[in-house]
Amino acid sequence: MARVLVVYHRAAGGMWRSTYASHLSSFERYSDHDVFYLNTAWPTAPGYLKRLDYDLVIFHYTFLAVRWVPEEFDEHLRRIAFLANKRCPKALVPHDEQIHANSLVRVVNELGVTHVFSPASAHVWAQIYEGADTLDSLEFRTVLTGYVDAETVAATEKRAATHPTRHTDVGYRSWDAFPNFGRHGQLKGDVGRRFAEHAPEYGLVTDISSSRADALLGDSWFDFLLDCRYTIGVEGGSSILDRDGSIAARTREFVARHPDAGFDEVETACFPGIDGSFEYRLLGPRHLEAAMTRTCQVLIEGEYGGALTAGEHYIPLAADFSNLDEVLAMMKADDVRAEMVERAYRDVIASGRWSYETFARELLATCLAGTPAGEGAGARGPAFWLGWNRAGVDRVPAAVERTWLRIRGRARRKISVRDIAVLAIGEERLWRTIVGSRNLARKLTGKSPLAVGDYVPTEAEAARRAARAAKRGQG
Repeated sequence: MARVLVVYHRAAGGMWRSTYASHLSSFERYSDHDVFYLNTAWPTAPGYLKRLDYDLVIFHYTFLAVRWVPEEFDEHLRRIAFLANKRCPKALVPHDEQIHANSLVRVVNELGVTHVFSPASAHVWAQIYEGADTLDSLEFRTVLTGYVDAETVAATEKRAATHPTRHTDVGYRSWDAFPNFGRHGQLKGDVGRRFAEHAPEYGLVTDISSSRADALLGDSWFDFLLDCRYTIGVEGGSSILDRDGSIAARTREFVARHPDAGFDEVETACFPGIDGSFEYRLLGPRHLEAAMTRTCQVLIEGEYGGALTAGEHYIPLAADFSNLDEVLAMMKADDVRAEMVERAYRDVIASGRWSYETFARELLATCLAGTPAGEGAGARGPAFWLGWNRAGVDRVPAAVERTWLRIRGRARRKISVRDIAVLAIGEERLWRTIVGSRNLARKLTGKSPLAVGDYVPTEAEAARRAARAAKRGQG
């Protein structure tokens, strides 16, 4: 059994999608290892997490995404600088490597990363991580940005029973990618406009929108897919590598001053001659969700992370739309859809090949191969027993940590949840410390502390906790 630390970021009141939680929790759900979670959104790391030795440290994409705000990312790197001295394998699990690539290289160099699990194709790894001191020895693996969650599949099957008939022929939601994603990024909006214009000519009923006001989240998105016979799309990614974010900054400034400028004009002003010098293509969660709901996909032909094959799992569309009429006629005939969606469901969903379980087990096995699990410098702290180390949950209160250390000094037995709650600060006060609310604490008293696993503090609660943490630090 190994000891694994997952470094992630979840700001109080910030956007948090179910796919983030599924991805993060997969390391704990699908292994027998002791998995700890460190949220860099909090001012300080729990002391016991600093004292522990680890067999593996994973830097999650939610943490790495903070690099889009360089000043904030600098602060977060200072908070976890202690990890540089942990002598164990360290894995990077990034998204959107096309922007601020230099910051990813910095993490590799400063924290001693040994493995990179990238959604990019192998031929661009060296281009993205140019400047890494250990580039020749870094171990790369190609992964997807998201995977199939068993619970979501089961829930979707139940929802499907309430949608016996599909009323929309072609459904799609997207928005135009910012110009600094290059011409490849523009395809996301282009494919929607082409179908919105030409699909009605074939008598196809469409529900296509690029307005953020029409965005669909959660269950409403699955209901939408279950009501569509076909959905359209393109691989995510970019055709521009922006090493330091300067291209994005120039583009934002130019577009703000020239809101009606076309892509060619923006290119000339902000990144002349650069578009097309980089090829970053990846499969997004939407493609898996379409397979899950048995919605037939019409996609710009590509690799799709190796999960989808043209002609077998989706109807291929040329990037220049030269076969659009042929594809629309095929959709109108509707004679390949039933077989294609069943094949996609079988190969992508039911097979388990692209599940979170497979992803987590393969990542852990790759990083821990040949590495004996160490005894560590500490032991499971109160956060482990109470579930506070889980993804999306606050750091352990200092009072509980101090009590834990006292208990460890006189008892070697496994400490129960009740022991910690009573010996520390009393159960109701314990809950109030976790959730920041007296009324909610009273409701939760007597319940399992693991029930707070998905609780997200309000901004006011987070501010109070940060102030208390700062005061403790000064003291």
